[in-house]
Amino acid sequence: MAESKASTKNIIELATFYVGRALCGMDILKVQEINKLMEMTKVPQAPDYMVGILNLRGQIVTIIDLGQKLGLGNIEVTNDSRNIIVNAPGEHVGLLVSRISDVVMADPDRIEPAPANMNGVQGSFFTGVYKTENKLIGILNIKEVLRLETENLSRGIER
Repeated sequence: MAESKASTKNIIELATFYVGRALCGMDILKVQEINKLMEMTKVPQAPDYMVGILNLRGQIVTIIDLGQKLGLGNIEVTNDSRNIIVNAPGEHVGLLVSRISDVVMADPDRIEPAPANMNGVQGSFFTGVYKTENKLIGILNIKEVLRLETENLSRGIER
């Protein structure tokens, strides 16, 4: 009995979502909220992956096309598309994804290192991969995605 308690104590919950056909996930504690697409305002001269900004209950949220940011092509906006709102240093950022999937209970000991090049995506955007019975989930390194975003905007350049 003590063994089962110990093994469930370290379980993390992964919020999973699709970026095109790629299944990605992140620690659910990093997710502030998930919402349907709302009316966005385009930002002149912004990087291509920046879809725009929106007003979410008085907070300005920058929306990033996660597909384009990861090099997987633009997210095709459908009725299933969602914004995953995460907290970034000093602001809120929305990640535009193709669709939301399940919450997966993951054993951190079973998370494997991310390959250097995962499905054509720069490996630094992922902290690892988690295998379920029939799926492979790329665990998004949200700090790296947002760090590059912050650096690019502060320098006024695009990587």
